[in-house]
Amino acid sequence: MDVKTKRSKAIIAVVGVAVIFILGMGAERIISLAGRPGTGDTLFPAARAQSSVPVDIPSVVEKAVPAVVNIQTKKVTRVSQQVPPMFRDPMFRQFFGDEFMRRFNVPQERVSRSLGSGVVVSGDGYILTNNHLVGDVDEVLVILPDEREFNARVVWADTRTEVALLKIEAKDLPTIRLGDSSALRLGETVIAIGYPFGVGQTVTQGIVSALGRTFKDAERSGLFVDFIQTDAAINPGNSGGALINAQGELVGINTLIVSNTGSYAGLGFAIPINLAREVMNDIIAHGRVIRGYLGVDMDDLTADKAEFFGLNKGEGAIITFIVEGSPAEKAGLAADDVVTAINGEPVKNTNDLRRIVAAIKPGEKAAIDLVRDGKRMKITATVGTRPDERETAQTQEPGIEAVKPELALLNGIGLEELNRTYRARLQIPAELQGILITEIDPNSPAADKGLRQGDVIVAVNKLPTRNLREFNARIKGLKENKILLTIWREGSREYVVLKE
Repeated sequence: MDVKTKRSKAIIAVVGVAVIFILGMGAERIISLAGRPGTGDTLFPAARAQSSVPVDIPSVVEKAVPAVVNIQTKKVTRVSQQVPPMFRDPMFRQFFGDEFMRRFNVPQERVSRSLGSGVVVSGDGYILTNNHLVGDVDEVLVILPDEREFNARVVWADTRTEVALLKIEAKDLPTIRLGDSSALRLGETVIAIGYPFGVGQTVTQGIVSALGRTFKDAERSGLFVDFIQTDAAINPGNSGGALINAQGELVGINTLIVSNTGSYAGLGFAIPINLAREVMNDIIAHGRVIRGYLGVDMDDLTADKAEFFGLNKGEGAIITFIVEGSPAEKAGLAADDVVTAINGEPVKNTNDLRRIVAAIKPGEKAAIDLVRDGKRMKITATVGTRPDERETAQTQEPGIEAVKPELALLNGIGLEELNRTYRARLQIPAELQGILITEIDPNSPAADKGLRQGDVIVAVNKLPTRNLREFNARIKGLKENKILLTIWREGSREYVVLKE
């Protein structure tokens, strides 16, 4: 073999060793080399480095489980016994006497018990859990994994975020390090720890299935949370338990499931720890939750609604209602405005708008970019404090006979003006002006779009509709194959597009 051939084989051998070495270093090393300045190699300039070191899940779990506790609650309600139908006969009363009958009027105590979970977040006894578990109970018992028991005090239970904070009198408790839920990624490994069905502490593993998940029904009930969705098994009793990442950091508080059976179906949801941390810090510092407030109802700018506003889907959030005397009204915001940004942060939907405003401290300014009647504008509002309840006036209006609208798109709908009975039965504010849907054909186009009995139509094509006369005037002569309705439903407003 000549010298040249030997030299060539040596070079090939060296290159082969180099390739094996680089591949063995893992993605982190390869990406860092590829993006090194001055090499001229920019194949992966924005790649995120990941460690190739395998995660020891059992060790992570062993460190976390001592901080996840069992919570048992008790609520006592007093109820009156019902007189059995057979004893309501006057003959029985005459035979047994009034004293015997009065026994049925003695209130009886009914005890309700619930089981759930919680997470110790400070060595001196602060515990995060869920509002629906401890928000309206008489007694809360916390049982640690080492079987020590403590009576707990509910420091605060927040109905708008489902976060609750407990306090027990203890020291040097094991805790879980709080992580950063905003850094979670789809497909990332997560672990749920809790006490399902009262069988004892249980650990399940899954992935992050979705981020920023919301539910319309939850929003209507006043719950404003962008949930973490996971397929880690979560069952009744897991409420308030921990969702941790592969590094053992607390990234969420397990809260609810979606299931046809009430048990695990692969759809579990947790409150992001960043939100829970903000709520907890407010409670500890101020004794209550402080969140910004504008005083508006809003709706998402979906594709079918966007064309009525001259915008594209996801370019903002529609203001559907302005609360009288609110910061929004004082700033000059109006119904049908589309908010596109606040303080420079883009608003793509109602979740963005709600989250951004809530994070602004009361008294601070909010620079609002919006679109009104096709024109872009800027308005500055001074953010206020969210009131606990909206006051409702007591004046009422008479109603008139139901009518059927003539517009083909509204076939199958029966309408009436609001009256005292309807307002009381459906808890419709007296200041709300509109017409009530009292009948709807389940096979009609309106039903297909989600309209239902009890909805109040307050505007047609963004024009106010305070009564049947105005409603008929709005739809008279309409020849278009689509119509935009603004409806009020269970305390909030939203848009519905009907089209052929």
